[in-house]
Amino acid sequence: MRRTDKWHGLRRGVQTAMAVLAVTPALIVAAPRSTEMVGVIVRATTDIGDAANAVTGAGGSVQRRLDIIDAVRARVPSRAVAGLRVAPGIAAVTPDAHLRLQSVDETFDRRRDPGSAQRTAKTVDADELWARGVTGDGVDIAVIDSGIARVPGLDADGAVVDGPDLSFEGGDAARRNKDMYGHGTHLAGIIAGRSADVTGIAPGARLVSIKVADGNGSTDVSQVIAAIDWVVQRGQRDGLHIRVLNLAFGTDGGGDYRTDPLAYAVEVAWKRGIVVVVSAGNGGSDLGRLSDPAIDPYVIAVGAAETNGTRSVADDRVAAFSSRGDGRRNPDVVAPGRSIVSTLAPGSAVDTDHPDAHVGANLVRGSGTSQAAAVVTGASALLLQDRSNWTPDQVKAALIAGGRPIAFEPATAQGAGLVDVANAADASPGSAQQTWESASGRGSIEGSRGSMHSTIGGDTVRGDRDAWGRQFDSNGWASASWSGSSWSGSSWSGSSWSGSSWSGSSWSGSSWSGSSWSGSSWTGSSWTATEWG
Repeated sequence: MRRTDKWHGLRRGVQTAMAVLAVTPALIVAAPRSTEMVGVIVRATTDIGDAANAVTGAGGSVQRRLDIIDAVRARVPSRAVAGLRVAPGIAAVTPDAHLRLQSVDETFDRRRDPGSAQRTAKTVDADELWARGVTGDGVDIAVIDSGIARVPGLDADGAVVDGPDLSFEGGDAARRNKDMYGHGTHLAGIIAGRSADVTGIAPGARLVSIKVADGNGSTDVSQVIAAIDWVVQRGQRDGLHIRVLNLAFGTDGGGDYRTDPLAYAVEVAWKRGIVVVVSAGNGGSDLGRLSDPAIDPYVIAVGAAETNGTRSVADDRVAAFSSRGDGRRNPDVVAPGRSIVSTLAPGSAVDTDHPDAHVGANLVRGSGTSQAAAVVTGASALLLQDRSNWTPDQVKAALIAGGRPIAFEPATAQGAGLVDVANAADASPGSAQQTWESASGRGSIEGSRGSMHSTIGGDTVRGDRDAWGRQFDSNGWASASWSGSSWSGSSWSGSSWSGSSWSGSSWSGSSWSGSSWSGSSWTGSSWTATEWG
């Protein structure tokens, strides 16, 4: 194993998160003349009535309600579109013109497209492990995100199961566990898709979806911590075998991982035997460090590389948007993260707000450290099938030892370089054990949020309280040590597992109904950055 001071004593810096769904045109729209009526989809921030009222006020007419996305299909004067976009209560206005979708055959060749799942797998040598019969079979992967839609590639029997819906859509039966935003579905295809067009890095693994974000992409740090708590407490019960956790989320908060509650949560999961893969962030060098929780040095922090779909690293570079470390805590590795083609959640915000990102009818192209983290999540599942007795520290050591450095890129940008899972599988990490100072989690949850705040019913979540309005006692929560009596542990008792989904009145009952949710935690720089098409 490549032995450095990474594994003994020296603390490593910080990272940033999330994903960006960027694009190439996949449809043709005739530009309207300024005097005519045009078709649009108007999506409300919280109340579909706001969309209808805004359309009427702009001199248009509503043609159809689209309740599943809080939107209406409408005809409005073309000159009114700009004003409609900035009207109170409006989240987005997108064209609803007559489109000619170009066929998948015309726009997408999975063998040649640099961002295809097939090329991505070859880039990190996952196909070499497939040839050995290693596909991630027997490994469960928790995906804490916006949900996972059962679309082609993710609809095979047993491919995806639902954990609890901790978003504020959990009380709505029509939206519970549905991916209304589209981010989680895109990452799920990269991790474990099972179709000809989208074969994930670990197509044999099973995904466990824990939904925390709503159709606007919004969530609070406390919801993410609650999701991690559920994985720690339930990940080896009721027929589950969660060995890997994917968290493509990050804030500009944190600072010192040793006291930060979010960093503490992922570290606890790691020390309970779960490989935690987090995105480094999409802030480039602006923040000067990685995002929270990538600041924790135990977990695997992943940056994004532009690989051109080739095995060679000679033509690679680290994406400009990928967050840089501070020299102490850098990305551990990088993985393909530019223009990656994966599964599309129909009717989601990504689908309706960014039609230019479509690749054919069922796929979408996205960029970000979220996508890169998904690649490494799949790679970790392959390693754990191949070496089932490896600890999280050994998995991380092997990935680092197998990394292929990118020329002229500093360690603060790439860590050990581009992931090569075949190299990692052949590595000998021995008894690798990280010895960083342990986190305590006794800091403020408000510190974890940084500038990222969400609003429930007009009330912004701030201070030491969680998204449910309860006091967040960091000292008491950390002292519980996730023993089953932790701050949310008792809420899981009495809940039931049906074999395909998780239900519990504490999280999906009527207490959520009627709540409005908006904010910037997931719709701001935390995961979209500047890359939307």
